[in-house]
Amino acid sequence: MKLVHAHIVIALFATLGFTERVKAGERVFPFQPGEKLTFQLKWGFIPAGEAVLEVLPIETINGVKSYHFVMLARTNSFIDLFYKVRDRIDAYTDVEITHSIFYKKKQHEGKTKRDVVVNFDWGKTEAQYSNSGEKKKPISILPGSFDPLSVLYAFRLHELKGNTEIEIPVTDGKKSVMGIAKVTRREKIKLAGGTYDTYVVEPELRHIGGVFEKSKDAKLHVWITADKRRIPVRIKSKVIVGSFVAELIDCT
Repeated sequence: MKLVHAHIVIALFATLGFTERVKAGERVFPFQPGEKLTFQLKWGFIPAGEAVLEVLPIETINGVKSYHFVMLARTNSFIDLFYKVRDRIDAYTDVEITHSIFYKKKQHEGKTKRDVVVNFDWGKTEAQYSNSGEKKKPISILPGSFDPLSVLYAFRLHELKGNTEIEIPVTDGKKSVMGIAKVTRREKIKLAGGTYDTYVVEPELRHIGGVFEKSKDAKLHVWITADKRRIPVRIKSKVIVGSFVAELIDCT
């Protein structure tokens, strides 16, 4: 069932991470290992599944002490009958969160299966994409680039305020772009988990493929709490096939 295709889920989170870089010594991070955010996914009014964002313990990757971020996405038992999704993304950055170190994605969506790895070579400022061991030619990337998951956490380092435009380089190993997002307004919203004071962020979609690329008037809005944790609590898209919503239901 392509209406709940997990590429949409991943794209929604990936486009959040457009921000200025912040050194660890300048401020306390708004998240720590052990944080777990659980979202209910809906297509229109139809419950479609669940997504989880989690910060795992700091570990050493490729000789670098690193933050470890994970995203899980899965459809529920009803949607499984039509289009089963079981995805996992692991992303690693240096502990100051200034660039990506390593990225991998295990994707199971319907009949499609991928085992993606992106290796970063900062000595050459390059990234190399591979799928199931089949490597593509390395590409040049912009300094300080983040992968499609870790950019979300880089975003949360930035103190938000209205009417600002923020940008950061991002790569998936196949292309390298400068992402842009606008903080459009401040808004209180009521969800199942409570009432939140938030900033509304609108990422630019011109570099996002799939259903966003095919939708002439595609829109994406993200509600981020206006406190020190800067948690994404609601994500809503408007695309050619309808409206997609992810809402926070549990936070630890």
